[in-house]
Amino acid sequence: MAIKELSPNRKILLIAGIFLVVFFIPFTHPRVAGAIQEAFLMLADYAHEHVLLCVVPAMFIAGAIVVFLNQQAVMKYLGPKANKLVAYSVASVSGAILAVCSCTVLPLFKGIYKKGAGLGPAVSFLYSGPAINILAIVLSYKVFGWKLGLTRMIVSIVFAFIIGLIMQAIFHKEDEKRLADERLFQNMGGPEARSLGQMVLFMISIIGILVFLNWAPSSGASSGWDFIYRSKYWITGAFGLLLIYAIVRWFTKDELIEWGGATRDFALQILPLLFGGVLIAGFLLGRPGQEALIPSAWVASLVGGNSLFANFFAAISGAFMYFATLTEIPIVQGLLGAGMGQGPALALLLAGPSLSLPSILVIGGELGFKKTATYVVLVVVFSTIAGFSYGMIAN
Repeated sequence: MAIKELSPNRKILLIAGIFLVVFFIPFTHPRVAGAIQEAFLMLADYAHEHVLLCVVPAMFIAGAIVVFLNQQAVMKYLGPKANKLVAYSVASVSGAILAVCSCTVLPLFKGIYKKGAGLGPAVSFLYSGPAINILAIVLSYKVFGWKLGLTRMIVSIVFAFIIGLIMQAIFHKEDEKRLADERLFQNMGGPEARSLGQMVLFMISIIGILVFLNWAPSSGASSGWDFIYRSKYWITGAFGLLLIYAIVRWFTKDELIEWGGATRDFALQILPLLFGGVLIAGFLLGRPGQEALIPSAWVASLVGGNSLFANFFAAISGAFMYFATLTEIPIVQGLLGAGMGQGPALALLLAGPSLSLPSILVIGGELGFKKTATYVVLVVVFSTIAGFSYGMIAN
């Protein structure tokens, strides 16, 4: 919410809060001064290593999804008459083509739920949307390495599938009654401007640019991996030529302008929150191996190691914290540097982006207390178990 949208009372409270923070923070204290320096050093690292080659291309992908995705055609695969395997599979992997946080996904969830999507597929979509968006997948791999990044993606898809199935099994009678009382979605869409093959080729080209542009070497990698790394710019160039061909042949000027506008909107929405999250993470926790405001011993005492409590604490904390899109990555990166275990890190990555206190309140208004509480418990319990299991393997 922008300051100009706040009521006068909230504006004065905000100003008073900022004044009190500035008044009482001892900026000359060595730990505070060091934390401020760490915040900007961490932001500088992100600007150099992740923004231009990673975040910016991914935002163009997100903009293309918003502009060119036929929402009506997708929704028909999530309805109650759709094949269950197809419906849950589509819902569980749909997050890979979105770039939304736990609050931004809520209107999409409410839209497909009210239009006739079953509770199970709708919940699968609700979980997967923020958990495995294309931005988070690439940044998780780039920042945390392939093991944790790949595990996060696979487990998120599996959890979306399983949690949706469990919710449908528990509340199937109520959901059948709801669907019987509501008018199902009717596909009124007109003919597509492009064929399915053309859209697939277009999406493959821009995703290929993002993936191979950020292809990194890995210790102990196979010769095939090394060959791809050495050839990544040639491969990226090939995808770039394919993208240019698709744009010239199949898209109009007006569509490209709309695509650019959608990409700009994503940048305005995500980048301030991302940079703010990086600064906060750097100020509180510092870069890996560096001390900032919070001593690493404190973090290690709560989320260090791989105990069930550490994983549960990470999962339940993530469920009630608000993570804007991608901000969970610098925060977890800072926690890892401060002593967080690999298992609790995964637990936080699985629970944090998909839930937050604001989203829980909105979901409760749509689904009711019982369904919402069940959903939150499932996310926290599964995240705890996954984190504990991964921690045993990783350690």
